[in-house]
Amino acid sequence: MDPDFSELDAALDDRDLDGYLIDADSTDSDQYYLSGFDAPDPFLTLYDGEVHLLFSRSLEYGRAKKEARADTVERHVDFGYQRKVEEYGPREGVSRVIAAFLDAYDVESVAVPPRFPLSTADRLRDRGVTVESDAESVITEIRATKTDEEIEHIETAQRANEAAMAAAEELLRESRTAAKGQLLYDGERVTSERIKEEIEVTLLRHGCALDETIVACGSDAADPHDRGSGPLRAGEPIIVDIFPQDKASKYHADMTRTFVVGEPDETVSEWYELTARAHAAALDAIEPGATGAEVHDAVCDVYEAAGQPTLRSDESTETGFIHSTGHGVGLDVHELPRVAPNGGVLEPGHVVTVEPGLYDPEVGGVRIEDFVVVTEDGYENLTEYPKELVV
Repeated sequence: MDPDFSELDAALDDRDLDGYLIDADSTDSDQYYLSGFDAPDPFLTLYDGEVHLLFSRSLEYGRAKKEARADTVERHVDFGYQRKVEEYGPREGVSRVIAAFLDAYDVESVAVPPRFPLSTADRLRDRGVTVESDAESVITEIRATKTDEEIEHIETAQRANEAAMAAAEELLRESRTAAKGQLLYDGERVTSERIKEEIEVTLLRHGCALDETIVACGSDAADPHDRGSGPLRAGEPIIVDIFPQDKASKYHADMTRTFVVGEPDETVSEWYELTARAHAAALDAIEPGATGAEVHDAVCDVYEAAGQPTLRSDESTETGFIHSTGHGVGLDVHELPRVAPNGGVLEPGHVVTVEPGLYDPEVGGVRIEDFVVVTEDGYENLTEYPKELVV
């Protein structure tokens, strides 16, 4: 992957700043994107038209020189760390090291992310460096438009996602219904935890990881972000939402399906059909130049025409369609752009979810989620998994 940082160059020029500085570990997606390096401990990345890395210790130095997408890789010791610490103490010594690092590249002013460490900023200002917050999060904005390589990474994660969803659906399909609708598999109760285990093991076998997933049944499914727990029951909607990260590329996928083992009641069937129509309407609205707000409105139109409440029609509602239509997917599972009331213009290369749903504790919940990449003339659905309510 070779990112285009021309927008970052323009932003720095507009603000008359010499560089962009990040102090974070690589779980910060902007750090990983700018540095091209995966490390568990914080390090500094300076962008001044080139990418420069600074590590506090030698631990990651050798690997960074081989793996990082950087023009230079240096350590604190390269800027007189030991002497500065002995003369000024640990904190002041480190601040002088960082200032010397910036001075080596003639950088006297930097933009930093909104969550840049305050202590680092204060120490740099004490050394005469101008530090300004990048409230617009320009690198996050840049990351919203995916390269072909990034889209391939996301598709790889999605194929693993689909294998995991298939494993979950198969376990549900092979379950039998016992007394009071309880599901049994190999003589044991089928629980949310058992399905999650099947999902997570399958993802690991496909090179992906996931700390948590959603397998929510009945009233649990009425809360869109309830992870779900306990026994699953026949006849009730089971929302399965999987959002894995590929361990090699760090890119995510995201998909939701709703299943019912046995016969769903009339309301659930109606909700599923209505949600499928809302989903199709959202897809029809996606094209370059359309806004995320317009796509979200297309979903609300379908639901409201059927008499279902939405946050657009009633901002205080606790039932019905109670979240936005979607979000960007990439190094973060939730990133720009937004497919929501405030969603901006969609552009080719944007990868967004489409996930309408309906919720009520008296019924449960129904959600259908695919994700697509916006193309020059419309969109391509990157999700291949079928949509069937009854298993």
